[in-house]
Amino acid sequence: MRLVPTLVLALWLPCCAIAAPPPASPSAPAMPAWEQLTPAQQALLLAPVRERWNENPGERERMYQHAQRWHDMTPGQRNRARSGMRRWHHMDPQQREEARALFGKMRTMSPEQRNALRDQWKAMTPEQRRAWMEKNAAP
Repeated sequence: MRLVPTLVLALWLPCCAIAAPPPASPSAPAMPAWEQLTPAQQALLLAPVRERWNENPGERERMYQHAQRWHDMTPGQRNRARSGMRRWHHMDPQQREEARALFGKMRTMSPEQRNALRDQWKAMTPEQRRAWMEKNAAP
């Protein structure tokens, strides 16, 4: 429960479901640049994106905007986004609903108000949190 405010801040960054690559072993050869991949290798890498793109015409604009934001992120922002996605995937449905509600509320607040809500949330009992959730449910 205490990770929820941290998650909310981490999810504020555009998230992408791309996992961080495993660290390369010293003996493993370096992977080639995109231009050095064969057309078959490029097609293999792009196939999942192509399938999602073609299967979800209504989501194409959102997918494109997410890709653009990902491209514009610094490496540190990308690492924080990946970390937030890992935390999100390990949350139960109740924790996710709390995170959505907190995020929705915090996005309209000033930094001082966000800090106050974060402190208030940490001090709440589970019953108080449920009451807060009912009053501030995510759309």
